[in-house]
Amino acid sequence: MAILDFHSRWFQLETVSFNGQPFQYYAANDISYVTHPVAAIQRLNVFVPTAYMQANGTVNGYTAATAPIFMPNTVGGYMPGPADSPQKSDWPSNARTIIGALKRGYVVVSAGLRGRTTTTDGQEAGHAPAFIVDLKAAIRYVRYNAAILPGNAARIITNGTSAGGATAALAGAAGNVQDYEPFLKAIGAADVPDDVYAVSAYCPIHNLAHADMAYEWQFNGINDWHRFRITPLAVGQRPKMTPITGNLSTAQQAASTALKSQFIAYLNDLHLTGPAGKPLTLDATGKGAFADEIARLIQQSAQRAYDQGVDVHKYAGIQTMAGSVTAVDLPSYVRSLTRMKAVPAFDTFDLSSPENNLFGDETVPAKHFTAFSQAHDTANGTQAADHLVALTDPVSQLQAAQATVAPYWRIRHGAADRDTSFAIPLILASLLRQQGRSVDFALPWDTPHSGDYDLNDLFDWIDRVVAR
Repeated sequence: MAILDFHSRWFQLETVSFNGQPFQYYAANDISYVTHPVAAIQRLNVFVPTAYMQANGTVNGYTAATAPIFMPNTVGGYMPGPADSPQKSDWPSNARTIIGALKRGYVVVSAGLRGRTTTTDGQEAGHAPAFIVDLKAAIRYVRYNAAILPGNAARIITNGTSAGGATAALAGAAGNVQDYEPFLKAIGAADVPDDVYAVSAYCPIHNLAHADMAYEWQFNGINDWHRFRITPLAVGQRPKMTPITGNLSTAQQAASTALKSQFIAYLNDLHLTGPAGKPLTLDATGKGAFADEIARLIQQSAQRAYDQGVDVHKYAGIQTMAGSVTAVDLPSYVRSLTRMKAVPAFDTFDLSSPENNLFGDETVPAKHFTAFSQAHDTANGTQAADHLVALTDPVSQLQAAQATVAPYWRIRHGAADRDTSFAIPLILASLLRQQGRSVDFALPWDTPHSGDYDLNDLFDWIDRVVAR
């Protein structure tokens, strides 16, 4: 498979200005990671600390043979995620993340991934499961070239935010699953394993089949919503954000209550337990140990902020006494956060959401992905196959128990994030723990839907787990 062979001669020395100082590294850019690409975006970049190109060079205790391989992605809204670079200044880019990783001694591989709007010669080429198929193919490229590429291919760490966080998590939850094989073969991916060692997922938008239910469990009874309208601009420019508000109709309020009830049944059927082994369940009103666990996590987050002198009473429901956060009234806290999305939050009845578009195909631009929304359809829509929805979801893959799952996970979901329910990342973290994985999960205080905001902490975590 010579077309997939990596060649060291491709490396070139590059320099970028970082914090007013020149920073040098080696780069091999614009490499095809499959033999039969179907879109121009299916190419990757490799970045290596300069020390590893010298005899016996080390950074942060790592060598060219031992350095972890960090694989961040730029996916957002399940849109195409182009390959990134320290030199990149247009949107989307996490250039500072790549530079920070190189400074820590990591080898960085950034792959371009198809998204729901990818087209080739006017034909749709990026609907589900293209995004995860491409990341798996890129991981396979790295492992196929393990003897040549700097870095330890047994220590791959994926990283992403929002839909990119879901992408990173899915790579960790669905390693070597055979259901992806036909898609990988079709694009000419290397025939090697695609499991990874660790996952860094910021606010992952996942578990879409149950995300509407979870959202209404959290926000049911809050009937006004506040969000931004996203208007795409030119390629490479950040979309325009315009504040908009609205109120739920009587029909939407009824749908909210129905979805909340469905979530309670779904959650209890998962038979989750907390870190101490206590069952995480909900009663018929939506209260119980699962809600208490979310309140506990928010209380922990508020305490850390309070210890640093932050006024945690910016949000309602935070109870303090004598320097301690003593309790969190979760309903009051959620009400002060405000609702962001109408009903349903993800599988909209009129097929207008990004997630509806994700499940389209070559002839149908958008599909439903839940039975509830299909039953309430207002756009003469059809429903995506359940197995296709499962291919996009880390929780479904964990439940199927067919994967080589990453042993180490770091999941962050901001305590002020309203894009999906707190329940969604907690379900993922709980399932992983119950399956014996090491999970570092937190709800950072007053943090909205965002990622890569704590890079020093992230890199410290990577250093710890790589040493195990």
